[in-house]
Amino acid sequence: MAVVYYVHDPMCSWCWGYKPRLAELEHALPEGLELVYLLGGLAADTDQPMPLEMQQFLQQTWRNIAQQLGTEFNHDFWRLNSPKRSTYPANRAVLAAEKQAAGKAMISAIQQAYYLQAKNPSEVEVLVALAEQLNLDLPRFIADMNSEALNRQLMEQIAFARSLPIQGFPSLVLSQHGQLHALPLDYREAQVTLEHLASLLA
Repeated sequence: MAVVYYVHDPMCSWCWGYKPRLAELEHALPEGLELVYLLGGLAADTDQPMPLEMQQFLQQTWRNIAQQLGTEFNHDFWRLNSPKRSTYPANRAVLAAEKQAAGKAMISAIQQAYYLQAKNPSEVEVLVALAEQLNLDLPRFIADMNSEALNRQLMEQIAFARSLPIQGFPSLVLSQHGQLHALPLDYREAQVTLEHLASLLA
């Protein structure tokens, strides 16, 4: 069976920019082809404040994406928070929500909290509040997020994602007959990916 892997991170700003195309792609995929979300783990756990140069670089990235794609960002984030270069907590929150059939809902909630509401998903209490908004079983969500088993699951997923032929996040890879094919990813036209996919599946 053929599968398309979508390698992403809920706190990756280009993934936020790609969100509308991803929805189009998912809707238009050929029948029998599954889109599998894979967490790529952009930035490991840390309690250290984000270096100023990194903050400036990311703010510029947000401005570039907004300019190129018209994606909305709330730049108050940088004024209201103490940013940390740490996305693994958000990745764990997605896996913990997935255990309650709410993985994609959690990805959306994290993106909206981060990019539109100027909240910091590097902080566990922000993620717990999002789980509450999604009406998840909170004690179970918190226990799963903190469990060694879930952390191991994340590390395995990251290792698998990084073994694929990807160029950063987001990336798309077709797995078919034991072969892996990197798919072109266009931020304006889902059709670019769909046409390439059609030629590989033919």
